[in-house]
Amino acid sequence: MMYPHPIIAKEGWPYLALVGAVTLLVHYLGGIVWSWPLWIIFIFVLQFFRDPQRIAALGRDLVLSPADGRIVVVEVANDPYAGREALKISVFMNVFNVHSNRSAVNGTVKEIQYFPGKFVNADLDKASTENERNAVVIDANGQIVTLVQVAGLIARRILCYIHVGDRLKAGERYGFIRFGSRVDVYLPLTAEPLVSVGDKVFATNTALARIPGLD
Repeated sequence: MMYPHPIIAKEGWPYLALVGAVTLLVHYLGGIVWSWPLWIIFIFVLQFFRDPQRIAALGRDLVLSPADGRIVVVEVANDPYAGREALKISVFMNVFNVHSNRSAVNGTVKEIQYFPGKFVNADLDKASTENERNAVVIDANGQIVTLVQVAGLIARRILCYIHVGDRLKAGERYGFIRFGSRVDVYLPLTAEPLVSVGDKVFATNTALARIPGLD
């Protein structure tokens, strides 16, 4: 599932083509006086779909952040997708964050569960159970790690490109959420959190936690 990181996410090209064509047409017909709002929209879409390369955080037994954003939850909670009590760490992504999602660990995909749902503000706790979401359960050297893509207030499409049985590498791109959203990470209770609520994190660059014995 790796791809050559073309700086702009592949999911964004249809939007950029449409907005760019309309902007150029209006600019040609009416000049900058009429086209400047469209140029602002084009720049916004361009920055939203940026997808830079990332270098994994260094260290042993690390769980990497699957998304850019801000930590909104660090607590013990029920993991309904793997049927256990777990350490839950949630990353909220606003519309200015990179929205590519990347694997937090090396491991094998054991289960994928998709749930249609609402589109309430992803910053709220109830988004984890009420919003549209896609859960990926990963076996990481005997440790279970669950990654849940959660749609947000204006998000309308969760994209997940992996399948049950796939082998993932930590930092590997596996999905995308269009516009504001969040990713919930459920870890074994033995995990030691390395972040706190309010911290800013970056996909792959930032370690969320450490799990002893993680491959």
